[in-house]
Amino acid sequence: MKVTSDQIENFGSVAMARARYAIVACIPAYNEEMTIAKTILQVQKFVDRVIVADDGSTDMTASIAEGLGATVIRNGHGGKGSALRSAFALAQKLDAEIIVTLDADGQHDPTEIPVLVKPIKEKKAEVTVGSRFMQASKTDFPPYRRFGLKVINSLSRKSCNNIVKDTQCGFRAYSTKALDVIQQCESDGFGVEAEQLSLISKCGMKVQEVPVTVSYKGLYKTSKRHPLAHGSEIILSALRLLVEQRPLSMLGLPGSLLVFTGLITGAYVLWDFNLSRAFTLPVALVSIGSLCMGTLLSVSSIMLFAIAKLREDAKRQFRMATGEKRYSNDAS
Repeated sequence: MKVTSDQIENFGSVAMARARYAIVACIPAYNEEMTIAKTILQVQKFVDRVIVADDGSTDMTASIAEGLGATVIRNGHGGKGSALRSAFALAQKLDAEIIVTLDADGQHDPTEIPVLVKPIKEKKAEVTVGSRFMQASKTDFPPYRRFGLKVINSLSRKSCNNIVKDTQCGFRAYSTKALDVIQQCESDGFGVEAEQLSLISKCGMKVQEVPVTVSYKGLYKTSKRHPLAHGSEIILSALRLLVEQRPLSMLGLPGSLLVFTGLITGAYVLWDFNLSRAFTLPVALVSIGSLCMGTLLSVSSIMLFAIAKLREDAKRQFRMATGEKRYSNDAS
């Protein structure tokens, strides 16, 4: 079945309102005609419905998925985060109880879906994350990918309070409660996994890691972008999350150090000029640059901190108002 992103709003109320799907798989895909068929056929054995969010593929990915009975959402090439949001929106319309995400390139093993959803079914977690770094995990990392993931994970874990070891694995499962939270993600690209965990961590939801099998050998282009471009995007996204969460330490502290450096170097310039009547231009430029940059960072950190507090207060008031409204309805 083919659905455009604009039709999602009315989709559930017409064609699918009669059935509730216990487990729905959401698969973002971009030019995966070589692997999408095998992935869908294996996933269909363990879920009630498969949604493929086609991210503007130029090959036969969407047609193959439709032919195999998957519901296909056709998007423009907006990135993985954008594709997942459209798939999640449709899963919400289908009233799914558990949502599973995995990649379309065949690196994840669909036979592990029952293990992934088990903690959610047993109410032990709201989110389960497949991990490539647990003792029972099985993976065949290329050396460059292992090194890159260590760097990325070290940054991303800070933004989600170290709730998991593997912040980048796309093989996950979510409850409907968790899905409402991660739909607030703003990342359109590959930074979406870290942002999801960051939002889940803020809400205090229970997350459980599950060892999974991830294979890279023999697969056709598991990444459609150059590794440096791919890694840089994720690192920048992780840094953005850290700055938003900890503006005073990430921007305010460096800003204060730069202001201090500017004052010290400025004092040196004045002291040297008073003694020798010679103006040291390089040191003066360092002083001015440090003062300007430090002031900018310090002011930005204060503004971001204030905005973050206002957003938290607004969300808290919204939750309280929603809770009171529900209580009133229940009482009546």
